[in-house]
Amino acid sequence: MSRNGLISSLRRLINDEEPLETRSPSPFEQLRPRMNDIIGDGGILKEVVQPGDGPPVPENASVLIHYSGFLEYSDQPFETTTHLKYPRMMKLGRDVTLAGLELGLLTMKKGEFSRFLLQPQYAYGEMGCPPFIPAAAVVLYEVQILDYLDSGQVDDFITMSVVGRLQEQQNTVPMSTLLEVVNTLRSFGNRFFNQNRYYNAKDRYKQAMTLLGNRETQSDLEKERIKTALLPLYLNISLAELRLERPHKALKYGNKALEIDSANTKALFRCGQAYLELHEYASAQCCLTSAQAQKPFDSDINNLLRKVTMCYKDSLDKEKDLYSKMFRELKGSVKM
Repeated sequence: MSRNGLISSLRRLINDEEPLETRSPSPFEQLRPRMNDIIGDGGILKEVVQPGDGPPVPENASVLIHYSGFLEYSDQPFETTTHLKYPRMMKLGRDVTLAGLELGLLTMKKGEFSRFLLQPQYAYGEMGCPPFIPAAAVVLYEVQILDYLDSGQVDDFITMSVVGRLQEQQNTVPMSTLLEVVNTLRSFGNRFFNQNRYYNAKDRYKQAMTLLGNRETQSDLEKERIKTALLPLYLNISLAELRLERPHKALKYGNKALEIDSANTKALFRCGQAYLELHEYASAQCCLTSAQAQKPFDSDINNLLRKVTMCYKDSLDKEKDLYSKMFRELKGSVKM
């Protein structure tokens, strides 16, 4: 997505396509004929540069976007996120403060890249935002939707929890809706994890785990669906705790995963990692040997098992040397 030099590109487009006598219109005026009026009053015009896929962004969603804002005749953006490797997730209605940008985002799909031309009433108003935005400025935004999460349902569940009505109301919500909320929270957690924000990831996973734990299940089918949803959460929490260097807690959630699926190789691997950090080499070896039996050619399992075996041998050798030294010292004191 090209941002720097946008206005220069428009000028070149004007010069290439228009005869000399029509070159007086400004760059933004040249853009308007190619754009669609998305609300009907001319205040927000949109040009789709690269179409996206799937449904448009829902209201109250949380969006992950790259964006750049331009003033007319300026080659450099007055604000941009394109330099960020991990742009932050922004909540519509809270973090997106420009009305025109929020309304524009609601027309976009995942993966889409579009341009929006915003009149002052949908941007920074008649006053502007000195010193960067002059009064009554028309602004151009380039936006790419990297991803979005429908966090509106999550907000509803959290609200119920805050006002103390979660238990009775959550049980009236269809199981499919609860699982959608859980999957959204897990997706938030995964996003944080991939950004190395392990505390935030763990908190989102635990939030989802709590919602599942509060559900009063009536049928065996619902109980199985709850267990199926809990398993990846336990595994993710265990991994996050390992990244946070808290092996005791990692082991706790690894064992919870094994209570659901005793042969789960990820759970066995997590427990093996935790036991290794705790210097409980025999237990680590046991878990990893079980995991290896399930996946004998898994390089991660085999490499960690070799490491555990070496650490276990070193530990036994040191223990043997210690006892030998103690025995020699004891034997010498007896002779004296």
